[in-house]
Parts: sequence; structure tokens; C-alpha cells
Amino acid sequence: MNTLRNKVQLIGNLGNDPEIINLESGKTLAKFSIATNESYTNNKGEKVTDTQWHNVVAWGKTAQIIEKYVTKGKEVAIEGKLTNRSYETKEGEKRFITEIVCNELMMLGK
Repeated sequence: MNTLRNKVQLIGNLGNDPEIINLESGKTLAKFSIATNESYTNNKGEKVTDTQWHNVVAWGKTAQIIEKYVTKGKEVAIEGKLTNRSYETKEGEKRFITEIVCNELMMLGK
């Protein structure tokens, strides 16, 4: 049951081409965002689509596969864990971000 403590599974479409970073250590990092859509009917009978954006990072072989095969608009299924981190902007402001660290990726669609 430990694997259920922090597990995320999403299916969505990439909003942009992934950003690929090759680090000096030899590791590869892929950063991208995916959109998930949920549709429902509001109390006026109108169909409403709610889109949520999720920041995703992937390392190593998963990042290399993303670099070769995944582009803007592609539908993917990802599995990973939620992480929170903070960083400081050039202006000295502290920012917080929640990301999904992807450990599995499946390309869907055509």
C-alpha cells in the first residue's frame, strides 16, 4: 500500500513542446504541461468544460523518450508523484510550484 501514498495518474494533451535540458552530470530533464478536461452540465443546462493545467517533469530514459516522440498537442497518459518546491526569481521573490514527477508515460492517440 505504500505505493498508493503519493500516486498520480493523468491523461491529457501537451500544451507546448517539452523543454529538454541536458545537465552537465549527463542526466536529461524534460519539462512540460498537460491539460485535462472535465465536462459537466451546469444548472442552466449548458455544457461546461473545465480545463486544468498540470506541470510535469521527467528524468533519464523517460525524458529521452519524451524528447524523441512527444510534441505539442499529443495525448499522453502519465503516472508519477506530486512534489512541491520553491525557487527565487531574479527579482528576489520566492515562488512555489507543484509538479508531477513522471515515472511512466504512455503515448495515446494517432
